[in-house]
Amino acid sequence: MKLSELKSILESQPDKFPRFILPDGDQVPANFHLTEVGHVAKNFIDCGGTIRKTESSVLQLWVNDGDADHRLNAGKMATILALGERVLPQYDLEVEVEYDNYAISQFPITGFETSGDHLDFTLTTKHTDCLAKEKCGVGDNSCAPQPAAAACC
Repeated sequence: MKLSELKSILESQPDKFPRFILPDGDQVPANFHLTEVGHVAKNFIDCGGTIRKTESSVLQLWVNDGDADHRLNAGKMATILALGERVLPQYDLEVEVEYDNYAISQFPITGFETSGDHLDFTLTTKHTDCLAKEKCGVGDNSCAPQPAAAACC
């Protein structure tokens, strides 16, 4: 989901409460705080030698166990996202939710639906992958040694 879409959903229903559904079906506790709106740029080279760049907006959710009654409504969350505009190079970046369950993880938002007083945002997992499969021969299970100029894997 793009950040602009998320902000639009939140602004259209400001009195509802955002709820984030983790990939295993559990929910981020309702008393979460949105503590950061960030821009993440990753510049890297894949194992086949191609230089790549990805960008995303990361929203950090934090749960304070001593603040069990805290509830962030959609309007307040949209206001916090608007503050993030000062650090974002653009507003159409993909959104990832950063949450610390047992380890800090980032989850892309893949879906949305309204459910009573809630705005349910479905989160999914991220996975590693080889981005140079055609150079590595990964598709045919042969990651055979390559000449130095074409080395990968």
